[in-house]
Amino acid sequence: MNRRNETAPFDSEWNPSAGALVLNTDSRWAIVSTTVSALIVGSVAWLAVSTMPPVTGGSVENASRGFLPYRLFQQLTQSNSNALFGSTEPVPSALPVTVDQAQTPERVQPHSTIETHTVTLDKGDTLAGALENAGISADDANGAIAALSKVISPRSLRAGLTFDITYNTHPDVVAGNNPTADDDDDGDLAKAKAVQGEPIARLLTIKFSPSIEHDVVVTRAADGSFTANDTIKQLVAREHRAGASIDGSLYLSAMRAGIPTDVVTEMIKMFSYKVDFQRDLHPGDSFEVFYNYYYTPAGQPAKNGAISYAVMRLGGKQIVLYRYQSDPNSPPEYFDSTGESAKGMLMKTPVDGARITSGFGMRFHPVLGYSRMHKGVDFGVPVGTPVMAAGGGSIAFMGWESGYGRFVLVNHGNGYSTAYGHLSRFSPGLHVGSRVGQAQIIAYSGNTGMTTGPHLHYEIRQNNQQVNPLSVKMAQGRKLDGKEMRTFQSERLRIDDKLASTKLETKVADATLAANLRSTSK
Repeated sequence: MNRRNETAPFDSEWNPSAGALVLNTDSRWAIVSTTVSALIVGSVAWLAVSTMPPVTGGSVENASRGFLPYRLFQQLTQSNSNALFGSTEPVPSALPVTVDQAQTPERVQPHSTIETHTVTLDKGDTLAGALENAGISADDANGAIAALSKVISPRSLRAGLTFDITYNTHPDVVAGNNPTADDDDDGDLAKAKAVQGEPIARLLTIKFSPSIEHDVVVTRAADGSFTANDTIKQLVAREHRAGASIDGSLYLSAMRAGIPTDVVTEMIKMFSYKVDFQRDLHPGDSFEVFYNYYYTPAGQPAKNGAISYAVMRLGGKQIVLYRYQSDPNSPPEYFDSTGESAKGMLMKTPVDGARITSGFGMRFHPVLGYSRMHKGVDFGVPVGTPVMAAGGGSIAFMGWESGYGRFVLVNHGNGYSTAYGHLSRFSPGLHVGSRVGQAQIIAYSGNTGMTTGPHLHYEIRQNNQQVNPLSVKMAQGRKLDGKEMRTFQSERLRIDDKLASTKLETKVADATLAANLRSTSK
């Protein structure tokens, strides 16, 4: 039989492309590689099943710990799938793997994050305690405060002060890194750790401003130590000549003119010896004040400077006061143009912004129900209004006194004393025998004793007898003379020259001030 003839029909039906696949070298290697990969995958699966211990009443969780480690299994299968599909990506070596590594479940270590938190000091708090409550370790808190104490005393930090702290969160607190936090998707467990007082963060910086002109920063160095830096802002002084008509009260009229509160308060104290703010002020009266104020480079008001000049025009008279400091070691004083001190022995009004509700003399007593002598002046003020000592002296009595309620008696010498009744509380640190200065806050108004509403009862006593505070003639302060008078007159002329060259502002506007400061700094 002709073998060539027998195979001819078969050859004629053979698919050329299929024959090429068998005869092609790359095709043969693909078949071999596929077969080998299948054998390896099967072997790995067999190894995984063979390492499984029998489950006899134990939990699935315990049983799973005996399996071939998933990571090793994944790497083995991945390496074969790479060979199978021709991947060029590098594959981490799966070996060597220790027994401990094989038996320990793998957890991906999360990266720590930098966060910022604001801490506010409450009354009675310390900065160290506030930092630890925020999750900072005691070592970090103490180290930062030790560095801070080199630029500012930690004891000077007052309640209400805020601190911006930056910290690096501890990895163990990040959700997913705690082996018991698998069911704590919201991170409540980490929050609970912070509440329990465990340190959760690594302190990096503390930033705060103890005053408007100071910025303090505590920074962690590379070696873990802390350093503190106090940056002092260069404040810009600006002079203002402001004034307005008096409508109602000096305080409210000055505030409407945009004059800062501390300047208004100082101006009221200046004139409190010369002016009765209840009876001397009338519609159409006016005032003017020349003062300087300090601002940050951005134009933000920082602090009061000093009042150089002030005038009140009351009816047909004019009261002018100039600032003068004869001794650098003594506080400045105010004098009129003749060199007479503005200070009297006693202030006419010991509270700011008060109105007289009852004067000195006979009146119908609203509580007792009959007429009797009222031996003082009542000022209607809200509870808690500061009460100032009308003059310098010593406290002769402080406590409860029958119908006066809480009561203070100040002895000024020369037979004069002043009394203050119906107080809500006394200033801390004062007691019988304490020395007080003129205009020093000694108590706060209230509604104690026999009253029908909150007010201050004020008396002036001469040789232990009450006299009318509004009519008594008190000795005035000193009068300059000689060389001191000549020095004062030179200072007065200097102030007058500056007044003449300064435009009067009827409304002090901080917005325009900021623009002016920016333009002058260029």
